[in-house]
Amino acid sequence: MEEAAGSPEDKEFTCFSDAIAINKEKGDLSVKAVKKMETAVEEGNWVDVVSAVKEIKQEASGKTVKIAVTGDSGNGMSSFINALREIGHEEEDSAPTGVVRTTQKPVLYSSSKFPNVNLWDLPGTGVTSQSMENYLEEMDFSKYDLIIIIASEQFSSNHVKLAKAMQSMRRRFYVVWTKLDRDFDISAPPDPELQQNIQKNIQENLQKEGLEEHPIFLVSNFSPDSLDFPKLRITLTEDLHSIRYEGLFATLFPVCEEIISKKVEFIKGIIKENNLQERYGISDPNNLEECQKVFQEKFGVDEKSLHQLALTMSQLQVIQDHQQDGRTLSVLYHLPVRAVNFVLCCFVSTHRQQARVLDEAAEKAKKILNKILKDILLPQEGQANQGSLPSFPPDIYPQLNLISG
Repeated sequence: MEEAAGSPEDKEFTCFSDAIAINKEKGDLSVKAVKKMETAVEEGNWVDVVSAVKEIKQEASGKTVKIAVTGDSGNGMSSFINALREIGHEEEDSAPTGVVRTTQKPVLYSSSKFPNVNLWDLPGTGVTSQSMENYLEEMDFSKYDLIIIIASEQFSSNHVKLAKAMQSMRRRFYVVWTKLDRDFDISAPPDPELQQNIQKNIQENLQKEGLEEHPIFLVSNFSPDSLDFPKLRITLTEDLHSIRYEGLFATLFPVCEEIISKKVEFIKGIIKENNLQERYGISDPNNLEECQKVFQEKFGVDEKSLHQLALTMSQLQVIQDHQQDGRTLSVLYHLPVRAVNFVLCCFVSTHRQQARVLDEAAEKAKKILNKILKDILLPQEGQANQGSLPSFPPDIYPQLNLISG
């Protein structure tokens, strides 16, 4: 059911793990799910990491996305909201429209077409403020995830100022030219030349101010199934997914990366204490091949762990001999232990050798973590919700190639 309400309210947030915001009211991210992921990363258990990230994504899917619709008064902002919601102007909960200024304060609308999305119909520029600076301050665009700038008949200086302000605030925004039915007979085939001229005019006005290219849609509020409206809906649906999960990725990865880094520093302390044998059961700490094997297991980048990850992500594993440059540490591991130690000891101390092997394992773990988070939270176009994990780059694990199953 469509709903209308008053004005936006700021949500109260708390922090967990020094970075992850949890909505107290809705519980967007549960402490249990985040803790599960942190523990899995600490243990190098990628199967549990995948499970935890999917759980977090499911919880975050209910996040409310706030969209603001703005522009010059009389450009058809309320009519656009009705068209986007696919309801008629005569329906009870439709946004009021008319030749006079009908929206005097921000009004909230929702739509079953876009679950968990708040559509805010803002007063047009000049309705509440005498200057654009005051308007931007009063509307507080920082609280919105996406701004739709409505224009018709002309792309005014106010539109340019709005776009420039949104870019400086790093807000995602569209430019939507409405009332295209007034520019030509909507019952006739669209005039490509006219559409190109409108697009070109908008782009040139934005480029003059050094603005980056942003989506531009030409629509008719009275024909929501024609012109650029279908394209707008597709773009909006894709962006809603990005809005919900890009921030989640940007929050989760640094937290997990820090867990890996702290683990590295802890093990380096053990290395300095010459305590690898007692703490990790390494029979000969001077044997770099044995150290490599143990460190890889600790960070989950050994062949067994990666095989389990591949199976979890519905892929097959192929182990192949792979050498890089013929002089890398991984290649030297295939030489007799004494030869390895002889070659390396000419250049670095034993502790530095051990630390380098440790750093290699940790860096591979970070790359795998990055890949898991991106492929679950930000799937590539055409892979949405498939849960598959594309092949790892060769530098993640020199002897492991993953191919799609």
